[in-house]
Amino acid sequence: MTASTAHLSTEDVERIGAELEAIREEVISSLGAADARYIRRVITTQRGLDIAGRALLLGALFPPAFVLGTASLAVAKILENMEIGHNVLHGQWDWMRDPEIHSTTWEWDHVSTAAGWQQTHNYLHHTYTNVQGKDRDIGYNVLRVDPDQPWKPIHLIQPLTNMGLALIFEWGIGMFDLELDDIPNGKATWREKLPEIKIMARKAGKQLAKDYLVFPALSGPSFVQAAAGAFLANTIRNIWSHAVIFCGHFPVEVETFSEDRLENESQAEWYVRQMLGSANIEGSTLLHIMTGNLSHQIEHHLFPDMPSNQYARIAPKVRDLCRRYGLPYHAGPMWKQYGGVLWKIARLSLPGGHESIDKRRRRALPTGRGAVATLRRLRDRTVPIAA
Repeated sequence: MTASTAHLSTEDVERIGAELEAIREEVISSLGAADARYIRRVITTQRGLDIAGRALLLGALFPPAFVLGTASLAVAKILENMEIGHNVLHGQWDWMRDPEIHSTTWEWDHVSTAAGWQQTHNYLHHTYTNVQGKDRDIGYNVLRVDPDQPWKPIHLIQPLTNMGLALIFEWGIGMFDLELDDIPNGKATWREKLPEIKIMARKAGKQLAKDYLVFPALSGPSFVQAAAGAFLANTIRNIWSHAVIFCGHFPVEVETFSEDRLENESQAEWYVRQMLGSANIEGSTLLHIMTGNLSHQIEHHLFPDMPSNQYARIAPKVRDLCRRYGLPYHAGPMWKQYGGVLWKIARLSLPGGHESIDKRRRRALPTGRGAVATLRRLRDRTVPIAA
C-alpha cells in the first residue's frame, strides 16, 4: 500500500481491475481491417524512408544529399524500433496471423536480439514493473533513479553517465539484455553466458556491416560521408529512444515498489501498479507515432499486447478511471517530463533523496473537493463500472 492507494479497499481495487478488463475486451473484440491497414501503412512508410535515406547517402559528398539522407534514415530507424519493432515483438499484431509481422519471426534493426530483448523487456520488466530487486530496468544497472537504491560514489557522475548512455543507447540495451551482472552475482558463469554473447555478437556484426561497410561501399567516393550519415542516424535514434523511454519510466512522480508488493498480487493489483509506475507524454499524433505510442506509457503497461494505435482511443477512459478512483495519472509535455527526469538523475547522484522525491510525488496526488467527493462515493459503492 502506498500513499496514492491508501484510500482504496480491496473491493475498490477489484472494481478498477474489472473496468480495465472491460476496456481491454472492448478493444480486442473490435480489431479488424482498419488496424491491419494502419500497421502495414507504417511499415511501408518506414521502408520507403529507409530506401530514400540509403539512396540519398550514395551521394553524401553533396551536403544536401547528406543532410536529407541522414534525416530520412534516422526517422526510418526510429519508426522501425519504436512503432514497429517494439510493438511487433510484444505480440500486438499476432492476431493478424501474418508471419511477416509476428512476434516469433520479427528481427529488428537493433544490436539486441529479438529473443534477448523479449526476455528482459516483455517478461522481466512488464511483469515486475518498478519492483526493486526484480525489475532490472530501474536505472539499467548504471543509474540511481530511485532513493531506495543504495548510493555509491560512482553515482556522482551519473548525469554524465546518462548523457553517454543516451548516445549509445542501442548498445547499452544490447549489453543489458545479456544480463552479464549475473556473473559477479554468482547466478551464472562466463561459460553459461558465452552462447548468448556469440549470438549478440553475430547480430551486432551484421548491423555494423550493413550500416558502415556494405551501404557506404555502394556509394564509392562518398564512403566516409555515407558511413558518417549512418552513424548520425543511429545516434539520433539512440537519443530519441532514450528520451522517450526515460520520460515513460523515470519522472519524479512515478512510483517504485518493494518485493513484498508481489505477494499474492491479483490481476487488479498488477493493473494498479502499472498505472502508478508509468507516465505519459502529451503531444500531437505525429509525436505519438514517433514514440511508438509509448507516449501512452500508462496504457502500454496496462495492455502491452494491445495494438499501439488503440492507446489514444482508451487513454481518456483510463484517465477518467484514475480521476474517479482518486489515483494519479502522470502525464505532461515532453519538455516537462524529461526535465523532471534530468532533475531526478542529478538529485540522486548525491546521497539521500527520499525527502525531496517524496515531496514532489505528493504534489501529483489528486486533491480538492472533487477528489474528496469521489472518495466518498467510492465508500458508498455508488460509482458505476464503465461499460
